[in-house]
Amino acid sequence: MELVVSQIINGISGSAELFLVAIGLVITFGMLDVVNMAHGEMIMLGAYFGCVFVNSLHLPFAVAVILTVIATGLIGALIEHFLIRKIYGKVAETLLVTFALTYIIQQIVRMIFGPENQNLAMPIKGSLHLGGVTIPYYDMFLILMALIVLFVTLGLFYKTSYGMQLRAITQNRQMTQCLGVNSGIIDKITFGYGCALAGLAGILLAPVSSVSPGMGTDYIVDSFLVVILGGLNSIVGSLFGSVVIQEAVSVMASFMSLVTAKLLIFVVIIVVIRFKPQGLFSAKDKR
Repeated sequence: MELVVSQIINGISGSAELFLVAIGLVITFGMLDVVNMAHGEMIMLGAYFGCVFVNSLHLPFAVAVILTVIATGLIGALIEHFLIRKIYGKVAETLLVTFALTYIIQQIVRMIFGPENQNLAMPIKGSLHLGGVTIPYYDMFLILMALIVLFVTLGLFYKTSYGMQLRAITQNRQMTQCLGVNSGIIDKITFGYGCALAGLAGILLAPVSSVSPGMGTDYIVDSFLVVILGGLNSIVGSLFGSVVIQEAVSVMASFMSLVTAKLLIFVVIIVVIRFKPQGLFSAKDKR
């Protein structure tokens, strides 16, 4: 019984990590229709920024998190301005451009830092012991950060003028432009925000994973699974998808191999796509 409880708690922690990883892709892919294959590299850049700020500049972890979010957000805004702006609505072109960008970013990082793995010290040490179950404090911190990101993003998209304009563009871009909304600024802010969240995920996950130029590849597949299962443009759906995928894998891994557990998850997602192509929580179709 303790094993099952421990796996469920580990699943909650893993769900928080997966949500942090995927939420940026939900925004760039679901809101802007940009198949951002470089999303994993934004996560990787966030991890490397964290290593530089903490290990080299000796800044506090909290300050490093803020600076990393700003840096990756600015990089995302520049990518949108120079590469993405002219190819909105062209799925094949955005996929090819961002796919090429993944290799460019990886090679630049390799030239600067080398191929060796980097490490970021655990900022919050210790664990909470409940009976036979151990919960690291940093896992609890990740869960808290996932909830903060969720509520901040929901507030930004549904309680502000910017969010209203973004949702209007999502539903009907041409009509929104005719009404005088500057879609270019909204697109840049949105793409930058999605990349900033990817950078945030990178620095938050750096203490619990190895930081390397190819680490983004480990996250991109799971990110797309969350987007597809939860819904292309649903923030709440991304949280639901993260919990379902990670909890299912965590619990099933207690009774079968991890490979088999992930295989079953893929089968479930294929079934969902067959009957709900837009995902479980997708909003109305865009026009």
